[in-house]
Amino acid sequence: MADADDVRRLALALPHVTEIESDGFDFRVANKGFVWSYPERRPGKPRLIRTDIAVLFVGDEAEKQALLLGEPAVFFTAPSYDGWPLVMLRLPEVDAERLGELVTDAWRMRAPESLVADLDQMARAMGELGRP
Repeated sequence: MADADDVRRLALALPHVTEIESDGFDFRVANKGFVWSYPERRPGKPRLIRTDIAVLFVGDEAEKQALLLGEPAVFFTAPSYDGWPLVMLRLPEVDAERLGELVTDAWRMRAPESLVADLDQMARAMGELGRP
């Protein structure tokens, strides 16, 4: 079961990530958001910042639909997100390992290619160091 602290730890472990001041969490790379707290809209009331739900950037509409249809207990969307490559993730429905994959994928889609290449090179080096 993941939570906002896991999001923060995983996002900040990625290169060149900045956290924007907010009532929840909001992470950017190259001034582009890739994961943030869900600002739930409530009719006639101020938005409620939900730190138990993360908004994740996904690649495109096809990926968005695949996640929504494949795991409706984990991912959802709202009418205000129609047309945007974003999904909402119920944090208690995933473990930290899966959350790490999702946050890293979101980061990869928003980061400049040079940063992605640096991360890939680091990962390869770490893999080689871990081999007997």
